[in-house]
Amino acid sequence: MFRSLPLGTLSLTSEDELIRRAQGGDLEAFSRLAREYERRIYTLALHYCRNPADAEDLSQEVWLKAFKSLGGFRFESSFHTWLRRITVNSFLNHRREMVMTREDEKTAVRLDSLEELIEEPALAEGFGHGETENGFHKKILVGRVMRALGELTEQQRLIFLLKHREGMTCQEIAEVFGCSVGSVKKSLFRSIEKLRASFGVGAEGHVPQPAGGKG
Repeated sequence: MFRSLPLGTLSLTSEDELIRRAQGGDLEAFSRLAREYERRIYTLALHYCRNPADAEDLSQEVWLKAFKSLGGFRFESSFHTWLRRITVNSFLNHRREMVMTREDEKTAVRLDSLEELIEEPALAEGFGHGETENGFHKKILVGRVMRALGELTEQQRLIFLLKHREGMTCQEIAEVFGCSVGSVKKSLFRSIEKLRASFGVGAEGHVPQPAGGKG
């Protein structure tokens, strides 16, 4: 049974220390860990579910699983990576139960996230500064990203988001999915190719101007 232990003069600035205290039954230590990561886990869940209600449910499930399995955390990865692994596995286990309509995707994807995505070097290559800096053209590109992300396979989309939104390494992603680093890199390459194709990026990196720009 978890219990709150007296903090005394002990400093709780070390995350590892908080984890060990939580593993020993300190509810306050676990609560501090949860407060530290709850927003990041919810944001990650929202990227996967693309529906706020489903993301909230997934986040709650993640914290319940983290609470129950904390004793198995062996400090072989960062605590954040461990939480992300639980998040991804929970989503994959219950993806068929989640309602993810195209309309939900449109309303739940954050505009600022998409604008950051189109500035990614892998995607922005070939886009002139004038096009990405111009608000009108940026809105068009954001729309293309929204459609393109929906066209990726589920695993491709998850791997892409873990790499380009969460900043995880290919090795960390491979550990989450239980696959080789080579498979992760191949998935990322294919996703980038699909996204650039959706943007209309040609072999020479040229992006056609939107139709109707000239009379």
